[in-house]
Amino acid sequence: MNNYTLPSEQNFEKWFENSKSHLVVLENKRGMKVALSDFGARVVSILVPDKDGNKVDVALGYDHIDKYVNSNERYHGATIGRFANRIANAKFKIGENSYQLEANNGTNALHGGTVGFHDRVWSRRVNNRHQVDFHLVSPDGEDGFPGTLTVVVQYSLTDDNELRIHYRAHADKDTVINLTNHTYFNLNGEGNEPIYNHRLFIDADSYLPVDSVQIPTGELRPCKDSAFDFLSEKSIQEQIVKDDEQVRAADGFDHNYVLNNATQQLEKPVAYILSPLTGIQMEVYTDQPGIQLYTGNFLAGNDTGKSGKLYHKHGAFCLETQAFPDAPNQQSFPSSLLKVGDVFSSETRYRFNVVK
Repeated sequence: MNNYTLPSEQNFEKWFENSKSHLVVLENKRGMKVALSDFGARVVSILVPDKDGNKVDVALGYDHIDKYVNSNERYHGATIGRFANRIANAKFKIGENSYQLEANNGTNALHGGTVGFHDRVWSRRVNNRHQVDFHLVSPDGEDGFPGTLTVVVQYSLTDDNELRIHYRAHADKDTVINLTNHTYFNLNGEGNEPIYNHRLFIDADSYLPVDSVQIPTGELRPCKDSAFDFLSEKSIQEQIVKDDEQVRAADGFDHNYVLNNATQQLEKPVAYILSPLTGIQMEVYTDQPGIQLYTGNFLAGNDTGKSGKLYHKHGAFCLETQAFPDAPNQQSFPSSLLKVGDVFSSETRYRFNVVK
């Protein structure tokens, strides 16, 4: 097991035009630490105790800001916006108005465009040992989206080893919004791949199958007795090897689950995942209708992580709480519209426990 420590704060100080990036550390009474950067309002490290009391970094990332700027994988730990996931053909309509976005994923728009929220230096409005608030203003027309959008992402760390992420946003024109966090997790420890041994539960009776360019077909397909069935706890290995055309096409999981019991989601976990190696379990709570399970299918061994190890395919998982992909174009999906005068507010919680 690696001897995990936080990166140096000096390594994260860098000027980007008129803004400077930093490393911010949250810490609770139980010794859990979370390091964040205002570049992308992102998670850099999450140190949590394992079953032997050792601190394990369960979040993939880099030890220097320049690696985030120059890496092949740009989304490690980042806040994703304005619209996480994919929008078909990089366009959508609000009423009679059509909007053309940047097609940065084949013909589709992905994660807000090439210069999305992940690639911006956010300002800080609050910062103490338990909480940091990152603030960003996205101007009207940025990446093709309508309206000036003001966003606050608040990270707070509780003494229950719970990392809470609260999103708030408002706009001066009707627009669409889908914010998520793109932390790549490995509960074996960052760089200690792969994740096949992880045991996963997702409280979802159905998922969204996708077409050849990873846009949902509109079908809500039952999970039961399929490769996507995590309604009872199963290992990722057990499910990822099943003969399923959706898994084959994605080279793993990269699909949105339709969460059950939407009104009670902050009261009980919508998902939990366990590493038998470390005994670390992560529970996920959210008020969003969907969660994207992604098994690091495009990690290609090109980037060196904090522990000096390369990040390979299936070396991490993401559980991204969000609206449904392509929601602006699919009327049967829960709406992602943010109207003038309304406030978008959403919360996601990642709670860490030890199972011995």
